[in-house]
Amino acid sequence: MNDHLLSALESIYGDAAPDQVDRYEDALSAFRRAYGPGPVTVFRAPGRVNLIGEHTDYNHGYVLPAALDKDVLLLARLRGDREVRLANVEADFPQRNFAVSASIQTADSGDWSNYARGAAQELARTLGGNVPGFDGLVSSAAPLGVPRGAGVSSSSALTVVMAVALAHFAQWTPSATQMALFCSDAEWYVGTRGGIMDQFIALLGQRDHALFLDCRPVDGTFRHEAIPLPQDYRLLVVNSGVHHANVRNEFNQRVAACRAGVAILRREFPGITHLRDVEDQDWVDLEALLPETTTVTELKDAGHDLGDLPNVPADAALRVMACCRHVWSENRRVLAAVDAMQHNDITHLGDLLNDAHTSARDHYRISTPELEVLVDAARAVDGCVGARLTGAGWGGCIVALVHHESVDEFQQRIPPVYKAQTGLDAGVFPCQASPGAGMVLQMMV
Repeated sequence: MNDHLLSALESIYGDAAPDQVDRYEDALSAFRRAYGPGPVTVFRAPGRVNLIGEHTDYNHGYVLPAALDKDVLLLARLRGDREVRLANVEADFPQRNFAVSASIQTADSGDWSNYARGAAQELARTLGGNVPGFDGLVSSAAPLGVPRGAGVSSSSALTVVMAVALAHFAQWTPSATQMALFCSDAEWYVGTRGGIMDQFIALLGQRDHALFLDCRPVDGTFRHEAIPLPQDYRLLVVNSGVHHANVRNEFNQRVAACRAGVAILRREFPGITHLRDVEDQDWVDLEALLPETTTVTELKDAGHDLGDLPNVPADAALRVMACCRHVWSENRRVLAAVDAMQHNDITHLGDLLNDAHTSARDHYRISTPELEVLVDAARAVDGCVGARLTGAGWGGCIVALVHHESVDEFQQRIPPVYKAQTGLDAGVFPCQASPGAGMVLQMMV
């Protein structure tokens, strides 16, 4: 075993470091085969699970994610030009090459390299100078990598690890807040109009802690606080195996519905910019001002501009009232969850998780039949105090808060129940909250 490698991994994965050694050594060997012997720098960025606070970040609300010990690795070697050559340990991701510039041609829609291209283009625009390229190899394969399409932010992790590597080679040292905002802007390259949660937790994660993040900037900064996870409980993530495409009009329609709500409420509350601005109002008063549905065309005819929203048909029915209700109530649940964790009120925390799922299912309508099977099965296990879908929705994962003595039972019971009802396989993995993204080590291969 490589002692230098193991020592570097222990600072990230703790007692689980030995389980990572083979993965890293395999990636190092693959890099040498792809690019030859020489120096290599290894970077990583974690996926995330959001304990509570779904679809609130792009509404300037509150979120409570945790960084996972499932991560994306990027092995890289500086080049003498602006070319980026990317390989992947997984055969279904073909090699991609592009030159770093302020205007990088996109690959086909859904191509894995677009997340890397977005980071490279944003850095070229940010620095306005000569940003060097590199030879790179990505490793994110299961079981230790970030599951793809599972709602645990594999795409943002790829963007972040690419940005961290590019910044390192360009000798750019932004603050964590600057880097998070940079990565969020970079992800717009692929057409997703999301928030900042994924990027912040990927960069600011701490072991054994969740991150409370206030997504409203104040003088360019964001309030955040590390919140200790309950000591006797584990976060278990269950992958439904139902994959969603992250760039889709359903997501952007939810963004549009929230923007529509703000535009309409502005008549009664001049100057508001996000749903966060009406958090102190009673919901019954807000509900009376909002339509159940409207369309982009109707809003434009009324003089409301929702801004840039790709893939949102002008005649799509935007469910304004229900979407706004979810965001308004979810912000309150996040604050209550932080208070419950700080006071070790696990029962109330579990109730909040359950309520959050109900709202995501009934108001935001981002659940699926498969996720409902998983949530019901999880809650049926003694020792599970709460369970909910996590991530953007429309598939992906659930997260459950489970007493440590019930973890084995949970892992044994959920897959057969899910298989019997859906015919699909469920992947269950306990979460260890991990540190945020950065350089792991430099070595010769």
